[in-house]
Amino acid sequence: MRVLIVGAGIAGPTLAYWLQRAGYRPTLLESAPQLRQGGHLVDFWGAGFDVAKRMDIVERLMHDGYRLQELREVDADGKRITSLDPGRVVDKAGGRYVSIARSDLSAAIYAALDDNVETIFGDTIETLDDDGHRVHVEFTHRPPRDFDLVIGADGLHSRVRSLAFGPETQFELQLGITVAALELVGYRPRDELVAVTHTAVGAQTLRVSLRDDTTLILFTFRHDGTIPEDISAQHDLLRHSLGHLGGEVPSILNQLSEAKTFYLDRASQIRLPSWSTGRIALVGDAAAAPSLLAGQGAALAMVEAYILAIKLRYSNGDHGQAFLAYQHHLESVIRTKQDAARNLGTAFAPRNRRKLFLRNTALRFMGLPFIADLVMGRSLRDPIELPEW
Repeated sequence: MRVLIVGAGIAGPTLAYWLQRAGYRPTLLESAPQLRQGGHLVDFWGAGFDVAKRMDIVERLMHDGYRLQELREVDADGKRITSLDPGRVVDKAGGRYVSIARSDLSAAIYAALDDNVETIFGDTIETLDDDGHRVHVEFTHRPPRDFDLVIGADGLHSRVRSLAFGPETQFELQLGITVAALELVGYRPRDELVAVTHTAVGAQTLRVSLRDDTTLILFTFRHDGTIPEDISAQHDLLRHSLGHLGGEVPSILNQLSEAKTFYLDRASQIRLPSWSTGRIALVGDAAAAPSLLAGQGAALAMVEAYILAIKLRYSNGDHGQAFLAYQHHLESVIRTKQDAARNLGTAFAPRNRRKLFLRNTALRFMGLPFIADLVMGRSLRDPIELPEW
């Protein structure tokens, strides 16, 4: 069966990897001219780590990723409020834990693909016509083609979802927080293997030093308005929203135009009653984005792709049954993570001084080893069961 997978981020290449091994003929389609760069660091563990192990890419992930030595919260003057030892998290996860740039994770998955997997960069879909027997696809630049199945792995703002399921506004739950991620070369100060955060009312700044003298900056801030498409307008939005903050923020805002990579979008969830329609299905953020606040989004995308491939492999050609089984296997777990994330806004952008005080107090308690062990022991339990390939 010929399967068009739209999106070459994390879920798409993972799905292509497993479908190719199940005898399918996957084609990856990516609108960008190459694999995307930048983005934020993701904490990679749990069932997603198990999928990576079965793909034999864990060694590369550990090499390309980071083992942070400290999570440090500071005030506006850079004075330490409290710090946590990420090593305790790694120990609780049995060493199956790494912080890695989202783009590095994507590149590792893509590199694992067989050379026979067709990949098309720099193009996207214009129309989808599912007649019950095949899906006729028209592209922006290439001649039209027919596929047996089409899978949307094209993220929060999925083109496949909008064409096959309806406008994004029907399924998007906005959390009132906007996220910006950028990389600066030569930025100072620089703290190796330390994640430095400063949290104020309505906003948080996170700074992590990466390789090649690059520093990742992540802003999360309260913003309910629209997101402009123009980059310079997005820079202006950041300056307007964060310009009043002290500490390192003014220096960072002055260097926006020099950023090596830049990303800005709202933190949202996608909640669909069904992840499939006819011969078209969704996977990853396109199907059920949990938002950055939930964490584990990248790992979940790999798990979803793996489960979808398993269900298709054993479907005896009944794609409809496979799609239903795939959603049934994962929906309750993902819904639980989505529900939990709706209450985590205070951790990233407290609404007022009282909530900021409560957040910082909880963080100080987390600095106590026995409290950290208790909380981490609970949060690192991953209820997802992976069937054997």
